[in-house]
Amino acid sequence: QVQLVESVGGLVQAGGSLRLSCAASGSIFRINAMAWYRQAPGKQRELVAVITSGGSTNYADSVKGRFTVSRDNAKNTVYLEMNSLKPEDTAVYYCKSNTAVTRVSVARDYWGQGTQVTVSS
Repeated sequence: QVQLVESVGGLVQAGGSLRLSCAASGSIFRINAMAWYRQAPGKQRELVAVITSGGSTNYADSVKGRFTVSRDNAKNTVYLEMNSLKPEDTAVYYCKSNTAVTRVSVARDYWGQGTQVTVSS
């Protein structure tokens, strides 16, 4: 199977920056898109950013211009650089990878355990 391990989030003041990472390991044949989601208390999980295996990216409108997603395919790792953080960015952040474990298997989504990011005003 596939495991996703996220870096520890943290507490940061508004206007500050934080970088998250998420490393995939296990039985990996191919990783397609990797993504970051977040879930704030009382809200549904929402997509923050996604990056394809070729490096194309897409962002939620709320984070455009502030967050940057990147990946290192050699390390099976995805990153989320978060700048100009706002209190409304406070949430548990989850990474997701769409991964095939063999050449013939259908790719499926795997999730990290989540990491708390808290932005104080």
